[in-house]
Amino acid sequence: MAGWSVTRPFFLENPMKPSLHLLAVTTAAALLGACTWGIKLDPAGQRVRTAWNGNVGQCRDLGKVTVSVLSRLGPVDRKDVKVRDELEVMARNEAAKMGADTIRPLGEPSNGEQSWEAYACGAASPQPGAAAPTRTPDATPAGQGVQTFPAKDGGG
Repeated sequence: MAGWSVTRPFFLENPMKPSLHLLAVTTAAALLGACTWGIKLDPAGQRVRTAWNGNVGQCRDLGKVTVSVLSRLGPVDRKDVKVRDELEVMARNEAAKMGADTIRPLGEPSNGEQSWEAYACGAASPQPGAAAPTRTPDATPAGQGVQTFPAKDGGG
């Protein structure tokens, strides 16, 4: 069998090193994870507070808002805090369209979906079209909770 040789297919002649392939996949996943998916709090949504403590006894119920975002990218779960933040932003934006000034979560997010109840609380919150309040946690009256705003990151 002298002179007999085995040739490798052309695609195996110069295969990409596994470490470079891993680096490319990791970089792509990190860039996708940093994106905010274009979900932004609009000016009307800025006037909607989130009643995390459930204190809505003096408010008028306007109805239910259910919002959803992607919670997975293929086999990869997105960060829970990002999903929750985006769900709150979307709920505040949708509640503002209903004339609500307060929302309250009806449960925990599940598979990127969450339901919220929308309320009109009157003088305690600004009316639609009014300027957004400027409040610090120190200035919040006892028993009224704290207004939350979505975290900002430099992602795209």
